[in-house]
Amino acid sequence: MKKQILWITETAVMLALLVTLQAVTKSAGQYVTGSCVNLILAVTALAAGPGSGAAVALLSPFFAFLLGIGPQSIPIVPAISVGNLVYVLLLWGIVGERCRSLPRKLLAWLGAASGKAAVLYLLVVRLLCAALALPEKQVTLFTAMFSWPQLVTALAGGGVALLAVPIVRKALGKS
Repeated sequence: MKKQILWITETAVMLALLVTLQAVTKSAGQYVTGSCVNLILAVTALAAGPGSGAAVALLSPFFAFLLGIGPQSIPIVPAISVGNLVYVLLLWGIVGERCRSLPRKLLAWLGAASGKAAVLYLLVVRLLCAALALPEKQVTLFTAMFSWPQLVTALAGGGVALLAVPIVRKALGKS
């Protein structure tokens, strides 16, 4: 029971932190907001565990949509959730809970960022933009948002997270 309460608490705190950072950095643009999102996703997965990471990854785009942050097109929101999920699961799957190997951390960082960017590009730009028959202006916007900037923000957030996670894990008594 105590473990379940801890999981719920950690997940809720990280979700609240992520949504708050999105709201606070919204006016700073995609690179700042996206990097903050990826930072929190990575820290959640690597410090609180893959279950918490998955929950935050899947839920945060829906909260962002409700708060008017990010694309205001509901069909795009689940695609963002899937991209986030790929990111946290690749990070966790490659690094694991106690990995201290620098090459493995670098592989996880690059693999997770590349995986997320590829999934978002395929789902949003290639699949949804075509399937939804969006106006050309919106397709151009989504193509700009869900292509290489996703790689940049995932690398930035993940890089900072890899530096911060040992400190966070120690603070949580998990080191």
